Amino acid sequence: MFTHTKKEKRHVCELCGKKFSDLGPLKTHMRVHTNEKPYECDICHKSFAFKNILKCHLFSHTNEKPYLCDVCGRAFSRKDVLITHLRIHTKEKPYSCEICSKEFSVKFNLKQHLNTHTKEKHHKSFNHNSHLRMHNRIHTKEKPYVCNICGKVFARGNHLKKHESIHTKERPYICDVCGKGFSQASNLKSHLMTHTNEKPYVCKECDKRFSRANYLKEHLKTHSGNKPFNCEVCGKAFTRKDSLMTHLRLHTKEKPFECEICSRAFSEKHNLKRHVYTHTKEKPYKCELCDKRFSHSSSLRAHLLIHTKEKPYVCEVCDKAFAHKGSLRSHIRTHTKERPYVCDICNKTFSHVNHLKSHKWTHTKEKPYICKICGRGFSQTSNLKSHLVTHTDEKPHVCNECGKKFSHAKHLKSHLATHSDIKPFGCDVCGKKFPLKPSLKRHLKRHER
Repeated sequence: MFTHTKKEKRHVCELCGKKFSDLGPLKTHMRVHTNEKPYECDICHKSFAFKNILKCHLFSHTNEKPYLCDVCGRAFSRKDVLITHLRIHTKEKPYSCEICSKEFSVKFNLKQHLNTHTKEKHHKSFNHNSHLRMHNRIHTKEKPYVCNICGKVFARGNHLKKHESIHTKERPYICDVCGKGFSQASNLKSHLMTHTNEKPYVCKECDKRFSRANYLKEHLKTHSGNKPFNCEVCGKAFTRKDSLMTHLRLHTKEKPFECEICSRAFSEKHNLKRHVYTHTKEKPYKCELCDKRFSHSSSLRAHLLIHTKEKPYVCEVCDKAFAHKGSLRSHIRTHTKERPYVCDICNKTFSHVNHLKSHKWTHTKEKPYICKICGRGFSQTSNLKSHLVTHTDEKPHVCNECGKKFSHAKHLKSHLATHSDIKPFGCDVCGKKFPLKPSLKRHLKRHER
């Protein structure tokens, strides 16, 4: 029985020291140094140093991708790229760091990682001139690839190709959990974390966690205190240019994101996304504790605080604690008396935007909240909720002093004043005082007789 013995690598490259067992591979390798490119593409006349690279290049003209992934069906033009891709599914990481034992699925990532131990900034080297040319665009800011639809420019052809899918609406990467499609595999990978609530990227300053590295990168700017982007209208400063652009729409009233179902427009894309769920009734985010479902991940996160009873946001004035930062912000206005939301019809001011929204319905006479029992409409959900008690005869609010029951909390609150010695409402005619304002009003009618 024959056994294969590993050949001794006797042939050494005099330029880089790389060793080969046969003279033929050494001769082929020398083209890396001599820049000799004997293999030419008959279609575009581009030249290559190696025959196998020419073969792979030809697939770019035919769009042929003969190497298929058996797991997810993704196709590749090169076998080595398929082998690397399969490690995503197998979780195989064959390249290990000899210093800290950290493992990597791609050799290049290990090479980059080693620099974190040496702290050295090596001159970056490349096997092919084409790779060096591509890298140099980082320094020259050259972007030769132009999108024919919107004119956006890119340094690399594959970046342009990914961008073009935005215009074609092609989304080949599908989420197995909710069926949502994505134009890029990296976006699908990030999206899957919204289902698992996985947030592997942690801010070292405040311990806030993120599902994507670029989200963490942007967040870190908030700690630097550097806000180079200033609004020319109101002077407000921002850490990011896109935040400034979004802010400017408050001044221009521009709303570029329109709902295809009802034509309602929004100034921010995420607001449109949230709005669309009101049509589709889709609620992909599920609470594992009570099975309640939500249309937004932020709503699920806020809901979870009900179970944990956690209230991390504390008012510095009165020490009242809140589960949500927005609730704290709204509460602070009870101390500052700030009312930043103004009705553009009657100029009445409000401390909360939802109060302004409900108020506007008094002008339009719109009553979107309908009682399913009697059909009566209300401009506020709280009023509908209070009204529903009239159908059930339920009186859940009980006075601890006399046991009297009330259907609404505000009625109980008014009633409690009758047990108190405090009488803040005084008659200007006779000086008599009353615990409740309605009692004073009834009394004043006696003077009018």
